[in-house]
Amino acid sequence: MMSPIHRRGFLAGTAAAGAAVALANTSHASGAARPLNRLPDGPTDTVTLGNTGIEVSLIGMGTGSNGVNQSSNQTKLGVKECARLIRHAFDSGIRFFDVADQYGSHHYLREALKGIPRDQYVIQTKTHANDFREAKSHLERFRMELGVDYVDTLLLHCMQTADWTDKKAGAMEYISEAKEAGLVRAHGVSCHGMDPLRVAAQTPWVEVDLARVNPEAVAMDSADPSEVTDQLRIMHNAGKGVIGMKICGNGQFKEPERRDASLRFVFGLGIVDAIVVGLESTEQVDDLLSRAQSALNFVRSERA
Repeated sequence: MMSPIHRRGFLAGTAAAGAAVALANTSHASGAARPLNRLPDGPTDTVTLGNTGIEVSLIGMGTGSNGVNQSSNQTKLGVKECARLIRHAFDSGIRFFDVADQYGSHHYLREALKGIPRDQYVIQTKTHANDFREAKSHLERFRMELGVDYVDTLLLHCMQTADWTDKKAGAMEYISEAKEAGLVRAHGVSCHGMDPLRVAAQTPWVEVDLARVNPEAVAMDSADPSEVTDQLRIMHNAGKGVIGMKICGNGQFKEPERRDASLRFVFGLGIVDAIVVGLESTEQVDDLLSRAQSALNFVRSERA
């Protein structure tokens, strides 16, 4: 039985899911509204990240559950088991993989996708680099660890202050040069906090944003989900790629009803291009894909 707190959260999430479509149609003074994202038929169908031209599966697999100090729940499975998990996700239709130096997951992904043509999957990774030289060193190492010539999206990891564009100016300069050289296809950020998120929404350099979003404001940048979705809508209207994370409240949504409500909410917004979810077992992969299909069907019926 749900606790009172979880029950209230679930009811709020369910109500938010039903209202998400109407919310997404609201026009904001921040800029001309773009049409809502086309709703794909299934969770492994291809979607495009904003105006980047990068095509990913709607569902992406994250590898950073409790990721810190180059370790995560996924890497703690061991190379063989983690590779088996990633390969199961790929064989199930997932073509978008989120890794990071902080998670230590690069060579796990390399092992899992060994032998698969590079154009069959999309890699997103992240760096904590502060300056030009450090960013260059990181990307060279990342490419070697991943066994690839290029990464699809490279993000500045976990911006926490409004002045991140000043602090990371050197790193941003190098990453821009790396894009021109074909080593990176698009660049952007992940943010922890409303101030850095607002800056990201207004910064042209940000082509892709990895944002924490769910209807209960669990592990999010604000206690009010609408504050976050307002900024994501600005990004959407500007043609930035918007990728959702923390869809299951950083693993706190244990009840199936809460996970379902969150998927419905995020898909219903029409401004989140794709989502990444940290998956730790093949059963979780299968369960997420099934629930995502049901959520898509629900949102489709709401839009009809």
